[in-house]
Amino acid sequence: MYLSFVHWRCVALALALGFWPAVAAAQLKPDVKGLKPDSIEISAKPIGQFNRAGPAEMHFGRLDWRGGLVLTSPSANFGGWSGLVMDPDGKRFISVSDSGAWLTGELTYAGEKPSGVTNARLGPLLNADGVPFKRSKDRDSEAIALVNGSVSTGSLVVAFEQNHRILNYDVSPEGFSPARGALALPDDAKRMRRNSGFEAMTVMRGGPFKGQTIAMSERLLDRNNNHTGWIWTGSKPQRFNLENIADYAVTELASLEDGTLFVLERRFGWFEGVKMRIRRIAPDELQPGSTIKGEVLIEADYNYEVDNMEGLGVSHGKPGETILTVFSDDNFNHFLQRTVLLQFSLTDPQTAKARP
Repeated sequence: MYLSFVHWRCVALALALGFWPAVAAAQLKPDVKGLKPDSIEISAKPIGQFNRAGPAEMHFGRLDWRGGLVLTSPSANFGGWSGLVMDPDGKRFISVSDSGAWLTGELTYAGEKPSGVTNARLGPLLNADGVPFKRSKDRDSEAIALVNGSVSTGSLVVAFEQNHRILNYDVSPEGFSPARGALALPDDAKRMRRNSGFEAMTVMRGGPFKGQTIAMSERLLDRNNNHTGWIWTGSKPQRFNLENIADYAVTELASLEDGTLFVLERRFGWFEGVKMRIRRIAPDELQPGSTIKGEVLIEADYNYEVDNMEGLGVSHGKPGETILTVFSDDNFNHFLQRTVLLQFSLTDPQTAKARP
């Protein structure tokens, strides 16, 4: 591909900052066919401030900065983390990778700042026969949500793109069960492109749709150029749309006990690098057949410590405080990208109502 001098400067900037997901996505992912569940070591380097070059700010949009980590591991299967679920206390977590692996662990804290990861285990996602998926298009897990129980012992759903589907799993301290069935797919799923399918998902913790699965395509646009999502109510998923603001892609969903929905979004451009945005959707705004917009809580570009942010988990801090944990997918391009974990807090009267 021919690139002008200006484009080469943009490429150089993206490379220097580690932000080039469009190219990094082409990196080869590790094969999990021979992977067995086992403990792994994860090293954590603290991120002192969210603003790379500016003053040590603490407030960004509607959110307050708590801290962050750059995570690395000697395991060849560590990377590509595309979904995240947190226990309510913000300690135990579970994530899935677009290589078809799962990761469990426990966040440690120095005061309120995340400081490291302990008790980490990694293993393969299994098909219904109890063996890892063989084909790469079957292994591309992009989102995870807790149905009931906890991330240590509970039931989960995992969303896949390329071969678009949502599978049920049980999780225990030993790892994941074989796949235990699948959700019925919406008719719209036939129109999803191979690499722009199910990317974001949650099971609503409360509100009008408590217990219902909600999923969104990374980039399935309607005639008004808005994003497409579905609510699994009754026997068939019902469609809704999310207003497309500035052409971001949807990468993850998370929910609170009062029915509040959070949407994580990502955008990449040659001249701007990577951007991250989080929106909040009020419980009464989400309805089948509606087009929702929500409130932008934070928007950040390459001047801040963002990477290819794809995972979003919620937990509780002090009374009235919601903790948002954001996780990045490095596409196994360890030289150019990073596995970054960021934490922010949201404190206002609306989140105070969302305590369990």
